[in-house]
Amino acid sequence: MRTADLISLAIGAVRAHRVRTTLAVSGTAVGVASVILLISLGEGARAYVSNQFMSLGSNLVIVIPGKTETTGGLPLIGGTTRELTIDDAFAIRRSSLKARWVAPVSLGQASARYAGKGRSITVIGATRDYFEMRDMDVATGQTLPDTDPRRGARVAVIGRTVQRELFSGSNPLGRTLRIGEWRFRVIGVLQRKGTSLGMDMDDVVIVPVLTAMKLFNREGLYRILIEAGAFQEMENTKEEVKRILTDRHGEEDFTIFTEGALSSAFGDILRALTLALGGIAAVSLSVAGIGVMNVMLVSVSERTSEIGLWKALGAKRAQILLAFITEAVVISGIGALVGVILGLLGNWILIRVIPALPPITPAWAILSAIGVAMSVGVVFGVLPARRAAAIPAVDALRKGR
Repeated sequence: MRTADLISLAIGAVRAHRVRTTLAVSGTAVGVASVILLISLGEGARAYVSNQFMSLGSNLVIVIPGKTETTGGLPLIGGTTRELTIDDAFAIRRSSLKARWVAPVSLGQASARYAGKGRSITVIGATRDYFEMRDMDVATGQTLPDTDPRRGARVAVIGRTVQRELFSGSNPLGRTLRIGEWRFRVIGVLQRKGTSLGMDMDDVVIVPVLTAMKLFNREGLYRILIEAGAFQEMENTKEEVKRILTDRHGEEDFTIFTEGALSSAFGDILRALTLALGGIAAVSLSVAGIGVMNVMLVSVSERTSEIGLWKALGAKRAQILLAFITEAVVISGIGALVGVILGLLGNWILIRVIPALPPITPAWAILSAIGVAMSVGVVFGVLPARRAAAIPAVDALRKGR
């Protein structure tokens, strides 16, 4: 019996039992669509996180206070908590031969007020180097003055959202903005930047780092950011910064990691999570396989006389076995194709519902889902096919009368 004959016979059997076949196809389609949707969401999340880290700036080396252990490149916050200081950042900028920009950073939340309007904002304490490495420009005015980071001033650069909400969109340059109990003169307004790692950069106020530390009554920095002169120099820059700070502190009581290592670590975590979710969805296809098997068992019982006629005409056991397995595969294949369409349709809907986190469907996800569905059809089609092939011809013809 030729392959074309087997497929034609399977399609004919599927058409003859449309209701049962539709139920089996529906189960397979839901399983395949789930695999595609979950993998697409995971890949979309991984791409989103990668883009967010890229927005931090290229060739970035980050120093955080306290000695921590690392696994897979991702720092685990904990351990000792010795502070980083502005003098540490100043020493790196003065002594490092490979660092292009060095920015001490302080961070906190405060209430900002102007002319009776108030708003809770994120206050970033930084230097002019911070604007350079984060590729941040001002729409009007100027950035922070290029002065010694150990000197503070009560000036502020505000985001566009702060300008809109507190100054009603008017020109805020030269006006006094109250942050907490302190007064700041607005010297610049940032161009729109959007969200970076969960922080809305349009809803921030950037002030000199020492001023921010005094505003929040802190002795240490939140981070020290260093940008290497070239990507190839990142590891050398990291080692150089480690040596400078170890010489200053007498021990390695800080943690240094690179933007690439952090992005890679998060990417690995999300990739593993994506595969796990896809695997869970693939397991659900086993339920669809049980449905296929039940449909095939009923089909075998209803087609006993047909099986007896095949055997009377000389059909061999292997041919009957192959015919019923082909029928199971056809049912699974139809379900897989419907599932792919449903999965891609679901992705299209998600792109419009959550455009900030669009799902990404890799080709391997579609091929894997179809492959698993077809494998399920083969595995769960074997038992009904063996039962059909084992029926004696005489018994089959007698029962079919």
